[in-house]
Amino acid sequence: MTETKIVELVISDDNQELAIDAISLVTSPAIESEFIFFGKEKNNLTFAKVDEEKRMLISPALIPNKNIFRHDPNTDSDYYVYFSKDTVRKASELYLKHNNHHKATYQHQDRVSGILTVESWIIEDTKLDKSTLYGYSLPVGTWMVKLSISNDEIWSKIKSGELKGLSIEGYFTNKFEQMQKTKPTTKEILSAFNELVREGKVQNMSLSKKLELAKKFEFKNIKTLDKLAADADLLTDDYYILEDDVQGDVNAQELRVEEVEKYTKQIKEAEDDFKSTENDITSVKQDLDKLQDELKFSKSYMKDVNVDLKTSTKELKEWSKKVDTGKKKLNDLVKKASKTASELKSGIASFEKSAKELGLDVPQLKEYKDAYSDALYISKLKPKF
Repeated sequence: MTETKIVELVISDDNQELAIDAISLVTSPAIESEFIFFGKEKNNLTFAKVDEEKRMLISPALIPNKNIFRHDPNTDSDYYVYFSKDTVRKASELYLKHNNHHKATYQHQDRVSGILTVESWIIEDTKLDKSTLYGYSLPVGTWMVKLSISNDEIWSKIKSGELKGLSIEGYFTNKFEQMQKTKPTTKEILSAFNELVREGKVQNMSLSKKLELAKKFEFKNIKTLDKLAADADLLTDDYYILEDDVQGDVNAQELRVEEVEKYTKQIKEAEDDFKSTENDITSVKQDLDKLQDELKFSKSYMKDVNVDLKTSTKELKEWSKKVDTGKKKLNDLVKKASKTASELKSGIASFEKSAKELGLDVPQLKEYKDAYSDALYISKLKPKF
């Protein structure tokens, strides 16, 4: 059974500016950790200080000592690679040092604009690090990044779940092989020399002669070309960023043109309104003169009405007293009628008894009973005032 190799990758001293050339948004991140985008759909987490409109996402870029599966098609073999904490930290520092924070690709293929790294940090404490606020539980030494996404197409793919994480793009070397290389090997020299032959720069000669000439080949030229190629990449990125900025300025300029046309139209309308208002003022002045005459008449009329109001108020008080007195007299009269009816009833009963015993016929008895009926009727009345 073939043993699967585990290889530590390190940053070559010759290619520090290319250590992390870009960050790619992918469907299957090599570090097997999906990013989190700040949106309303993520109800299982709370992002109190982040607005979806800002289009931010946060993700680990590199996790130290995590085995990452790789397959070498040349040897048809599987192996694992990993990065130490020191390499992860160094990569994060070089990424910013060489101004690669605006570089991004889609699926490690097409370069895309509108993606900017706005925060980059190394987890120093698993409990206190702010990555825990976003639901992550990652080891100390993990490199975290927060990206701002202004690219509509990429943001749509993130929200739909098509893009799930980040993957770095850069140049690393096998630590063991790097330790064995203090100078170019004969194989490397011959490979470079053969390239010269293919380009027609060297004619047929003996192998010993080729080897002697190849050893004189200046490999630092390759480093210079690598540096120039990296600079060209920066210029390309800077161009597209500047182009986006200029396009934004053009859009703003067109908007201002529309605003100027709109305000010019509004000024014309305002001038027409001003003239119309001047005519209205002239008419209003005429109406005002007429209204002032009416106002004088109204003041005089109001003065007369005030005199009548005072007189009526005084009379109202007097009549109110009379009404109160009348109500009291009515109530007293009802009470007196009730008392009189009671006394009449008692007197008539006693008088009828005495007359009956004496055998007398008293004609006035009917009058007494009518008086009782009248008094009883009055006693039961309720004044309507």
